[in-house]
Amino acid sequence: MSHTPVSRPAPKFSWFVPIDGDGDRIGSLRAQREPTFAYLRDVVLNAERLGYHSLLIPTRFANGSFEHSAPLAETWTTASALCAVSSKIRLLIAVRPGVTPVGLFAQQAATLHEISVGRVDINIVPGGIQGDNERLGIHGSHADRYAQADEFIDACAQLWESGGPLDFVGDSVRLNGAIVSPTPRASAPQWYLGGASDAALRLAAARADVLLCWIQPADAMSALLDRARNAFALAGREPRFGLRTHLVVRESEHEAWAAASELLSEAHPDVLAQRATAVKSTAMVGAAAQARRVADDRLGERLWNGISRVRVNLGTAIVGTPQQAADELRAYWRMGFDEFILSAYPHLEEAERIAYDVIPLIDRSH
Repeated sequence: MSHTPVSRPAPKFSWFVPIDGDGDRIGSLRAQREPTFAYLRDVVLNAERLGYHSLLIPTRFANGSFEHSAPLAETWTTASALCAVSSKIRLLIAVRPGVTPVGLFAQQAATLHEISVGRVDINIVPGGIQGDNERLGIHGSHADRYAQADEFIDACAQLWESGGPLDFVGDSVRLNGAIVSPTPRASAPQWYLGGASDAALRLAAARADVLLCWIQPADAMSALLDRARNAFALAGREPRFGLRTHLVVRESEHEAWAAASELLSEAHPDVLAQRATAVKSTAMVGAAAQARRVADDRLGERLWNGISRVRVNLGTAIVGTPQQAADELRAYWRMGFDEFILSAYPHLEEAERIAYDVIPLIDRSH
């Protein structure tokens, strides 16, 4: 594992909004805790009280942790409501280009940025879960979606910069005198972009403020960062990296692995089949890596990807004691990651465990 100079800034730690539902079991037909606004508000306000930097609000068009028709909180509506009840924590809102026309989205995002007093950032998701875009009648190849995302970000950024009127003629985005008013004050939302394919890295290098990566074993992660740094260098830009991971933390190592196993103890065959179908023949490099099957789902001494059996997208967790988890996160920080978006089940209580028991150990180790 390569190391970067210890003079780098301290890492930022963020949390996650469980729009699929929550509980200490996942993969059942329904969540123990449905994703009601009251519950998600509690998760957000608790994370804000604990001092987390930001909250990732994911996007999908069917439930991704339980049976696919189970209750799901729609992303933009939920984010808008959560902005109104929070006051300090940032919201990183996942968005798929092509769902909302870019001229309208630019105005929506600028308005929400204004309401939140500058606390909104955007996580662009070009790839999407296998078959998920098609649920809404949105079609196009993997390559098409990255080309569309490039134009989406470009047009939106120009609107935020100038306010318009803007004429923009692209292959998938066409604007005729588009206007955004008011434009984002002081600074516009930052762009986060995830992915491990060459197309994702090229787009991140050209447009993103932060490349967001799903956790993998150290060797694979280091190789991905090398590819990303090369892409950013070709674009003449300095990279910033964020890492997304689950955590399963308990006082002893034995308890942590038992808790990881227990997390899947009520997984339903229908959910297991739905998730297997979602990643079959996927064009998403990162999703395929997350769902790779290995003995006992152990990717390494501390990494476990059993969650990928029942959850779309990120399916890997760091498992261990508070000190072991802190050591793992510290190693990824030294590799080059500046931001960490963490999650653990259930999100309400585990946000406290991680804030009190894990993060202080990382801070003290600088």
